[in-house]
Amino acid sequence: MAFDNIHLEKGMYHEAGRSFTQVLEQLDPSEGYRGTPLENTDAFQRQLKRFGIRVKGAGSDTVEKFFSTFESAVLFPEFLARAVRQGMDEANILPAITATVTRIDAMDYRSIYSVPEEADRSLAYVAEGASIPATAIRTREHLVRLYKRGRMLVASYEALRFQKLDLFSVMLRQIGAQIQAMHLEDAVNVLRNGDGNDNAAAVFTAGTSPISGEQGTLTYAQLVEFWAQFAPYEMNTMLVSNATMVRLLKLTELQNPLTGLNFQGTGKFETPLGASLLRTQAMADGCILAFDRRYALEMVQAGDVGVEYDKLIDRQLERAAITSISGFGKICTEAAKVLEV
Repeated sequence: MAFDNIHLEKGMYHEAGRSFTQVLEQLDPSEGYRGTPLENTDAFQRQLKRFGIRVKGAGSDTVEKFFSTFESAVLFPEFLARAVRQGMDEANILPAITATVTRIDAMDYRSIYSVPEEADRSLAYVAEGASIPATAIRTREHLVRLYKRGRMLVASYEALRFQKLDLFSVMLRQIGAQIQAMHLEDAVNVLRNGDGNDNAAAVFTAGTSPISGEQGTLTYAQLVEFWAQFAPYEMNTMLVSNATMVRLLKLTELQNPLTGLNFQGTGKFETPLGASLLRTQAMADGCILAFDRRYALEMVQAGDVGVEYDKLIDRQLERAAITSISGFGKICTEAAKVLEV
């Protein structure tokens, strides 16, 4: 078949604007396999089949199988990248807190924003011949800061050659989870402190108007008062630490049987205020970061998961970097607020 005749080389990782899989797809389009046993595979998976490499399951091969020929060795960096991406996707809450994802092929990015006045938030009646009210959209003064997050894979080929790919994938997924946790910390920092454009989230403190009670307490009344500060936005997402999550779950109002049933059935906790409650180590205790996920945060990605493919292909595995470059920008400043209790 077509995938058996493709010549694999390291240069396929160098093509600007296209990933290794995209290069393979151009040479071996998946559309040509409709109605065949390979219909649900992509070009990379078909190359694994070509060289008889099983990457998962009880019968998974060893790392050594990738290096049986030079061409099969070319597939190894993509295998690593896919396993790392899988780890990044597992338990990833970034899709639940970002309004949009922007992918760029550069290290500099300037976002846009709009801060409408109260009169701009309503569609006023426009008389015949009169000017239409305008909402100004501007570029940010400062660039969105992109962070290169990654881990170093430190292992020799001799140490890995007889390891099962299934087990090796577990280690790679763990690396991906660690990278994703660092990106989440960056996202939380931007939501709370802004992206350098004077757009930090407003902070409300228990015991200080308009929040009742006193510092150190957490009541349902405080949550309602905090919720009321979001108009015209909607408080639909809350990020908290593990300790704060425990305090919230102890509130009588959050022990509604239907709320608990949903949590037990799906693992997703919805507060009586209609906001999704997400737990993360990126949040400090005694602090609730709430926002309207439709308008608060933009994620900016520069490329895909990167690996040092030259070292990996040539079996020099002693130190190979696995990286991901992402940054975050605030879209609407008033869409995110902080409650300290």
